[in-house]
Amino acid sequence: MRLTRRILIQMAIFALIAAVALSIMVFSYMRLPALLGVGQYRVTLELPKTGGLYPRGNVTYRGVTVGEVKSVGLTGNGVEAVLSLTDDVEIPADLDAEVHSVSSIGEQYVQLLPRSGDGPVLRDGDVIPMDRASVPTDINTVLNATNRGLEAIPQENLQTVVDEAYLAVGGLGPELRRLVSGSAALASDARKNLDPLTTLIDQSRPVLDSQTETADSIQAWAANLASISGQLQSEDAALGGILDTGPGAADEVRALFDRLQPTLPIVLANLVSIGEVALDYQPSLEQLLVLLPQGTAVTQAVGVHKRNTKQDYMGDALVFNLNLAIPLVPAPIPLPPQQLPPPCTTGFLPAQQRRIPTFEDYPDRPPGNLYCRVPQDAPFNVRGARNLPCVTVPGKRAPTWQDCESNEVYVPLNDGYNWKGDPNATGSGEAIPDVPPDVPVAVTPPPPGTPPLPVAAAEYDQATGTYVGPDGKVYTQSNLAEEAGERPWQSMLVPPGG
Repeated sequence: MRLTRRILIQMAIFALIAAVALSIMVFSYMRLPALLGVGQYRVTLELPKTGGLYPRGNVTYRGVTVGEVKSVGLTGNGVEAVLSLTDDVEIPADLDAEVHSVSSIGEQYVQLLPRSGDGPVLRDGDVIPMDRASVPTDINTVLNATNRGLEAIPQENLQTVVDEAYLAVGGLGPELRRLVSGSAALASDARKNLDPLTTLIDQSRPVLDSQTETADSIQAWAANLASISGQLQSEDAALGGILDTGPGAADEVRALFDRLQPTLPIVLANLVSIGEVALDYQPSLEQLLVLLPQGTAVTQAVGVHKRNTKQDYMGDALVFNLNLAIPLVPAPIPLPPQQLPPPCTTGFLPAQQRRIPTFEDYPDRPPGNLYCRVPQDAPFNVRGARNLPCVTVPGKRAPTWQDCESNEVYVPLNDGYNWKGDPNATGSGEAIPDVPPDVPVAVTPPPPGTPPLPVAAAEYDQATGTYVGPDGKVYTQSNLAEEAGERPWQSMLVPPGG
């Protein structure tokens, strides 16, 4: 037989493939090196009983197979299982060993659970003591306990339980399957996120401690919630009425907002501006809210008692008629009686432009800021606009917000006495703008159709001091007919006729 080159190449390739296959079978499938102890070390596991463990069972570490059970034998205290472990994986010596079943029919294996990753590792000849080993409960024991438990249940009750269980879960196969599948997926995801779950469990202690510390508050909250629930239960009819009429009311509110939609944004925008102003003037608003009840109480105290009486038009009940201020120099404008100190006219319209009080029309307000423009420390109208406190500038007083925010100093028109004012005799200290001093100023006439002022006359009885007023009532003024003579100074402290 002649061997050609082609045949030789084919035979070489076949021999190579056979050698590779034999190597795979010997080293991977048969594990011949492991059978010979190459790359392996042996550890003895002490067990109270076998628990169904048999030779050639698997040994796992963190779910990975790391060896097998070489032999299982009896000792004077229990059972010893020799474990053959691969030296490729370092296994901590501080561990627990548990015998588990792969299924309910057997196939036991040994699971190594490390207690700590620190410290020494297992070496050849090490022994895992019995106090760190555990075996599963014998299936016969479980079956016997189950049988005794079923025998203790009366047959009638057991049949009732089975019937009720059928009614509870009958026909729910798809739902139960989804529940089981979801539980399995949840467990799988939890295993993938084991570290975050462990951290969450470790760090949940402060939260649980806070719940324990606030147990009283939680109990009070639960009691209040129970009270509210009781109230809702007792007012079930009213609550039902609200639920019945609520949709209609909501529709009406929505329709109202639809109707107000064109103007509501403008109103809300204006409210924003008002809110900013109110925020700046918050101290003043608080002071107003504090003083308003007191002012109302004072008004009621001095005015309510004389309601619908003859004294109703005479003012408050408590009046101090102490009129001792007498001007030392004559004023250019005669002062009305009982107006001491005299009213402030500095900073207002000149006398030629003042309207008669009997006019009932309402013309436009004159341009400019009209207020008592005397020095801020003058004794006239001390609570006037010139002394208003500036909210945005504490410690400063000015008549307008522009003056409050400016750096200009308040400049009065005169020293506070009207008769020392403008040399043109305007009577206010402020010259009439754009009008020469020698040109008379026209007084605004009353509107057409204004009736003349009424003139009333009354006959006075000097003997009794009585007279009948225009309102038809009888009044008494006994000192009008007294003879001229000296009167004591105390008479100036009481009103006329007192």
